[in-house]
Amino acid sequence: MAHILLIDDDTELTSLLKDILSYEGFDVSEANDGFAGLEAMSEEIDLVLMDVMMPRLNGMDTLKKLRETWETPVLMLTAKGEEIDRVIGLELGADDYLPKPFSDRELLARIKAILRRTSNKSETNTSDGVRFDDIEVFPARQEATCQGNLLDLTTTEFALLHYFVQKPGETLTKEALSLDVLGKRLSAFDRAVDMHVSNLRKKLPEKLDGKPRIKTLRGRGYLLVKE
Repeated sequence: MAHILLIDDDTELTSLLKDILSYEGFDVSEANDGFAGLEAMSEEIDLVLMDVMMPRLNGMDTLKKLRETWETPVLMLTAKGEEIDRVIGLELGADDYLPKPFSDRELLARIKAILRRTSNKSETNTSDGVRFDDIEVFPARQEATCQGNLLDLTTTEFALLHYFVQKPGETLTKEALSLDVLGKRLSAFDRAVDMHVSNLRKKLPEKLDGKPRIKTLRGRGYLLVKE
């Protein structure tokens, strides 16, 4: 099973989460602050579950430093109603967020949805790539190129791009993107899809003709522009 790293200064909560996740078959490691979490990172970690509010090095700063080296999926735990934390976390490369308090069922559902995105690569032949225009996506290697250059994408951004290139010219609703890519139903005021699309846009180089690659269809969703 997957190896999860818990980063949270609340030792009572981490102990409870470790029991829940271990019961579900996950291998779990703990770190009680951001510095310890960064030191605990390795190739063996499949997902990081991290709180925003921590002493010494808070979750946002830890995430920023983590993204300098690691593309490991990150699920942020945020205080209820702190939308600014969720937005900043997504901008910095978090894969999803979960407001406190949360149920065991919701936590496990979010974790499994993220891990499904990373495990899909093993279901595809390593030689196969999906190409659209000057973008090429290789699911098995979790790599994507644009104009021949390797893109530095998080797991969620990669999954989003893969989804787009399979449906060029199609209107993709936020509901469909949330369910099919993020693995969760779209809820009111959930900006995760918007933030991931925004991050993806920033990482895709400008088209040679200057036209947008991903078009926003107000009130409808997004579309990968097809000539």
